[in-house]
Amino acid sequence: MPTTPAPQAQYLDVGGLRLHYLDWGNPTAQPMVLLHGFTGHAHTWDTFAAAMCERFHVLALDQRGHGDSDWAKDGAYTVHDHAADLYAWHEQLGLGPVLLIGLSMGGRNAIAYTAQHPEKVKKLVIVDVGPDIDPRGAERVRRMAADAPEEFRTPEEAVKYLKQTMTHPSEAALRHRVAHGLKQLPHGMYTWKYDKALREMRRQRISPQVDLWPAVRQITLPTLILRGADSDVFALETAQHMQACIPGSQFVEIPRAGHSIPADAPEAFEKAVREFVTAP
Repeated sequence: MPTTPAPQAQYLDVGGLRLHYLDWGNPTAQPMVLLHGFTGHAHTWDTFAAAMCERFHVLALDQRGHGDSDWAKDGAYTVHDHAADLYAWHEQLGLGPVLLIGLSMGGRNAIAYTAQHPEKVKKLVIVDVGPDIDPRGAERVRRMAADAPEEFRTPEEAVKYLKQTMTHPSEAALRHRVAHGLKQLPHGMYTWKYDKALREMRRQRISPQVDLWPAVRQITLPTLILRGADSDVFALETAQHMQACIPGSQFVEIPRAGHSIPADAPEAFEKAVREFVTAP
């Protein structure tokens, strides 16, 4: 029987932070870099990465403050902080131009990075995010982070909590998110892996925002814009305006998907991305 692909956990020191990433092998192939969303982690991409790693060198990064990467000591979590991490990480790995795919927060970071360093990106995929965030989704995401319990007795409690705030992903997808998104504390309880400072920012309604429309207008390389048809974060009008701003860009709406398209509609997501990245 064929073996299921599995990534290797790797670490790299970048600007005083130890960043964790998953390397899915195939190092001589075209590199593909995956950036997760807010409160997520590199394992967000496991299903997609396993499907793509035979053809591409897939690398999924835990961005600062998330997953198994270090937390920023000074609470520096702007788009530009993340883009600077990505540049240093990219440089240290000696990668050529990459296929860059970013979901939500990772998509905003990918926009900034591509505008700043177009020579580093071969093709860009922006997943359900833009410079303007739909207020409905912004408030839901804020509540999800701000109101989330700090600790759980069991991972099952965390799954039950996420079911209340994320209605589109399957139960298996939610369990996968929790399995890689919690850590056990010395007294036996479980807590989220992402930085508590990020939750506190949401509680206080402090969110480091950057106007990304100028960055969007600087992008000229092949770009795919994906929107979940049921998304409450990425308004259709914003997606259409982005497409008009980026010459030759493509826009695809994924049916029966909300904001977290890779978890909500994994097959449709893979099909749309594969067609785009393999096209001449």
